[in-house]
Amino acid sequence: MKPLVILYATRQGQTRRIAEHIQAAIRERGHTARIRNLREVREPFILDRYDGAILAASVHLGKHEPELLDFVKRHRDELDKVPTAFLSVSLAEAGAEDATRSEEDRAKATADVQRVIHEFLDQTGWRPRRVRAVAGALLYSKYNFLVRFVMKQIAKKAAMASDTSQDYEFTDWKAVEHFVDDVLSDHAAHTAKRDVPAPA
Repeated sequence: MKPLVILYATRQGQTRRIAEHIQAAIRERGHTARIRNLREVREPFILDRYDGAILAASVHLGKHEPELLDFVKRHRDELDKVPTAFLSVSLAEAGAEDATRSEEDRAKATADVQRVIHEFLDQTGWRPRRVRAVAGALLYSKYNFLVRFVMKQIAKKAAMASDTSQDYEFTDWKAVEHFVDDVLSDHAAHTAKRDVPAPA
């Protein structure tokens, strides 16, 4: 059986952590998974070597990482031939999941998350079988002075943690595990359908 591939694009590393968590969860469930940083992928990249693909990328200033956009545009036809899933990692999703916020604020954050995802999918024409928004992190310790200042202003505006002396992780790891189960269910269905013998 071919492995699954997890392709990620990240800036400060939270999406890499999520990708690594997904890889470990897939292995714990008895499957094989490879993980690749999209910044390090060299062409030609042959998706036929894999039984499915999970693509994950962080969002900055309302846009997914450019290497994800480039990869999907180049490989959309191949992606359409295997089960695929997409994780969009953002701080807006943290706002959407924050139970301490008002319903109005959470609804606005949810709308922002969905808008960014839909814009990306419309721009690429890609239609993954699974799409999941995942809350990211504020990793102040990993930012340079300018990025730390900008992220602090964004956090303040969004009523999020703005104390730059510490980092904040918002990722719901249980939700990520549920996502893995859904992906493996799709993978099993695809494999069973592919392996059905042709009528005599």
